[in-house]
Amino acid sequence: MGIVCVDNYKARGRQKTENQLPNLEEDIRSLVDGSSQTEPTFQTMLRYSRISAKSIREALIQEKGYSDSQLPTRQTIGDILNRLNYRFRATQKAKPLKKIPETDAIFKNVHKANQAADDNPEALRISIDCFATVKIGNLSRGGSARTQKSKQADDHDTKIEATLGTEGIREMGEDHLTIFMGQSFETSDFIVDCLERWWDENSDNFSHINELVINLDNGPSLGSHRTQFIKRMVEFEQKTKLVVKLIYYPPYHSKYNPIERCWGALENYWNGAILNTIDAAIKWAGNMTLKGKNPTVHLVEDTYEKGVIVSNFDIKEFEPFWKRSEELPKWDVTILPALE
Repeated sequence: MGIVCVDNYKARGRQKTENQLPNLEEDIRSLVDGSSQTEPTFQTMLRYSRISAKSIREALIQEKGYSDSQLPTRQTIGDILNRLNYRFRATQKAKPLKKIPETDAIFKNVHKANQAADDNPEALRISIDCFATVKIGNLSRGGSARTQKSKQADDHDTKIEATLGTEGIREMGEDHLTIFMGQSFETSDFIVDCLERWWDENSDNFSHINELVINLDNGPSLGSHRTQFIKRMVEFEQKTKLVVKLIYYPPYHSKYNPIERCWGALENYWNGAILNTIDAAIKWAGNMTLKGKNPTVHLVEDTYEKGVIVSNFDIKEFEPFWKRSEELPKWDVTILPALE
């Protein structure tokens, strides 16, 4: 009989790093996961370092006792990190700062009120809020633009030509957006004047509506505790003859207010542009799209005084026209023509 040669294919070539070092993956996991935990007494060189293949390789040597010759290259360590799903990821703003005891109840109330409004053919639901102040000038807003040469902005944002306060009103049925921009402070009067202007321009489209449900947050200028805002909303109700329901999102959760998604779309759209004039800002805002529709954009030329309040004596005149929820008095307010 002849000699039969059997090739040991598995023994050929260089073995996979994880086979040579069976504890390597576990040690890498402990280093990466340990560096991100919040326990302040955890000691590791990675605690306040950027996690990279290089830093992990150094930590394996210093903290896990590996020798330099044992470990694979930095690139291979990077490949292992990717296989373990430790990849570079952007930090997401998904965790609210904190909750209050009423947070869950407020969300339930918002959902219930919104659903009732959407199901009611005689009701219209809108979302309102103000955007961060927009600086006007030859300023870089980040982002990029498709040009042959990069646009040139000032090295420092010191020369600001103007600042624009911005309010948005989003109609949830038609999903139409109206934006108001003005060189004034964000005040209760600015907000309600914009609301009145929006209604004057659109009321013919909503002649069948007798109830207006407004989603908003309890911010400093439109909170239910702001006497000037409540007074102006009573006056708005008396002018329009609509039942007005103010439905507030809980604190630290304003991002759930539908109007907030419009501001994100606007930022993404005009980042890379240089808003060096008020007219440029208005035209850029008017050319963005929300679900295939361009917003209506207005310039508000009036100026508004900050800190306007209604005295306790004067506010009593308006108290008969609003009713606060018994369970959530700060977060659910109905304004009626008259209360029995």
